Amino acid sequence: MAEQRVPKLNNNDTEYLLTEWLVADGEPVGAGEPVVVVETSKAAEELEAEASGVLRHLVKAGDWCHPGDTVATIEPPAEHPAAPAAAQAAARSGPPADEQDAQGAPPADEQADGQADLPRSLVTQPAQALADELGITAGQIDALGLAVVRRPDIEALAAATGSTDTGAGTAAGATAAPGGVLLSRVQRGVARAVELSHRTIPAAYTVVRMDLGPAVAHARSLTRSVRRPVGLAEIFVQQVAALHRGFPRFFAAIDGSTALLADAPHIGVTVDLGEGLYVPCVHDAANRTIREIATELMRYRLAATSGTFRESELGGANFVITLHTDADVVLAVPLVFPGTVCALAVTSPSDGSPANIGLAYDHRLINGRDAVLFLHALKNSVEGLG
Repeated sequence: MAEQRVPKLNNNDTEYLLTEWLVADGEPVGAGEPVVVVETSKAAEELEAEASGVLRHLVKAGDWCHPGDTVATIEPPAEHPAAPAAAQAAARSGPPADEQDAQGAPPADEQADGQADLPRSLVTQPAQALADELGITAGQIDALGLAVVRRPDIEALAAATGSTDTGAGTAAGATAAPGGVLLSRVQRGVARAVELSHRTIPAAYTVVRMDLGPAVAHARSLTRSVRRPVGLAEIFVQQVAALHRGFPRFFAAIDGSTALLADAPHIGVTVDLGEGLYVPCVHDAANRTIREIATELMRYRLAATSGTFRESELGGANFVITLHTDADVVLAVPLVFPGTVCALAVTSPSDGSPANIGLAYDHRLINGRDAVLFLHALKNSVEGLG
């Protein structure tokens, strides 16, 4: 018998929310098939079956789990024949042909649009529950042409057909209080990160004024030469990463009384399109060209519009840059994300005036004098572009 364990998905979370089973209890599953969705503070991750067999749930949807927890077992198929799945398929495919002859033809709506000839799909329990809730018919599901239909497939179908809001991204079984609005999955992740940060990180803050004119002009020139959109985000990722060698503690992590230094700068950049905050990471940024950085950030902005980030893209940052593009924002105090010790707030220059660039830092590792030296080094490099 195999055990379905929860892997460690990132360094920031000590627990994850099990939001949905993709394969029902007692159903057969193949090795490598997605079976369960767990939600971290950054993303929703599908876990794949460790082996082939019959899945037995040990944890229900909506419960919290920890890295290393066993959330299910997978029994050898010989011990438990796949009767539940066969029964479900048989139930959805209707009575045998001889019984249909006796009972008459299937209802007209099942024959409409030629869908009577389509092969029947196996629908997971969460997917069928959502389909029933939204009034999506078996014919519509079969028209997808999928052998196995899961809840995300129903959500996509509902969006395409204009069905009632699926509530995608809300916690399993969650309901809003009277007069309230449920937070999205992304915003709930932000809330957990904020709570953990304020509870565990004694942060301080220092601001310097920078003339970003040279950087803006340099960005425009680079946009033409690399044929990618280059702005302050790309410039600051490159310039901050270049300071890793001289200021290694600013890219470190704290483990008790020990500073864990990083081999390379991995720069997280905030992306907020109004539906929640994402912090995708440009890995090994010091060894990336400006064209590579611009290409990566452009891809991340597109992913943010659909929420299609992978955990690997949202994890691993050891320094975070928060962007504030509204010209009326003159000062911002960023959150020091759990697992990091620094966050740089970049505001936009207004009418050619200097911008306030602020550094929030974990005071257990970074002192005020160190923060000033770091900001001055960054100021000199950014203002020296051209």
